[in-house]
Amino acid sequence: MPNDFNQQIIDEFRANAGRVGGPFEGGRLLLLTTTGARTGARRTTPLGYLPDGERMLIIASAFGAPAHPAWYHNIVAEPSVTVENGVFTFPARATVLEGAERDRLFARAVEADPGWADYQARTNRIIPIVALSPEDSGPPAGPLGDALVAVHGAFRRELALIRKEIAESGPGLGAQLRVNCLTLCQGVHHHHTIEDGGFLPYVETRHPELAPVIERLRHEHKTVDRLLTGLQTLLSGEATDPGVLMAEVERLTAELEAHLDYEERELVPILNALTT
Repeated sequence: MPNDFNQQIIDEFRANAGRVGGPFEGGRLLLLTTTGARTGARRTTPLGYLPDGERMLIIASAFGAPAHPAWYHNIVAEPSVTVENGVFTFPARATVLEGAERDRLFARAVEADPGWADYQARTNRIIPIVALSPEDSGPPAGPLGDALVAVHGAFRRELALIRKEIAESGPGLGAQLRVNCLTLCQGVHHHHTIEDGGFLPYVETRHPELAPVIERLRHEHKTVDRLLTGLQTLLSGEATDPGVLMAEVERLTAELEAHLDYEERELVPILNALTT
């Protein structure tokens, strides 16, 4: 893609907490900043990605061009990169996947989107897959309440994407869709664990009058965790019915969105006042 087009996407991404229009609208997008292999200059590229638990996978397709994209050459020379996902900006380690692991993950990507196979068919090179492993992801910059809303927004977007993917999945349930669901489960559970051990006690000690609110949030965390556990159990089966999965995801969505709405309504002004 031309640099000017990339810059438009980058600017829109940063201005809208990861939301963009055009060809990336409704997809999973990140910004990857690498160090130029020849120039040493920092270069940012918008890329689609696939969830993979704690990692993110990016595919060096270059739309089937005969040569690897510049960002790929950069990470081979210097695998320490910076990733922006719309909420967090964090350092990551880029690892080029090889052999059976690369082939398995490329097949998983093709199952989810046959366009990857089309790109491979256009070129003689083996299209690489790169895993991005976060090395640190502290809280977003700014007041804590605003950061909480940003994190919640990312969960809401991912839930909407997964519901759309399930609806379009047909009679079978692809491996990548299972991973997308499991990655969401891990993310929500991790977020609630941080809340229970971090800012909820912090708020409670400074605002004891909010004890009923804090208690309700902790109870809702347990409810959401039970739904997450049920969803993970369902996904562990080999023949998960998409209709059954959709029903479980809808239950989780209703419970989680109600929880997020309540938490924001009650705590965002308090958190912003405490951290400004």
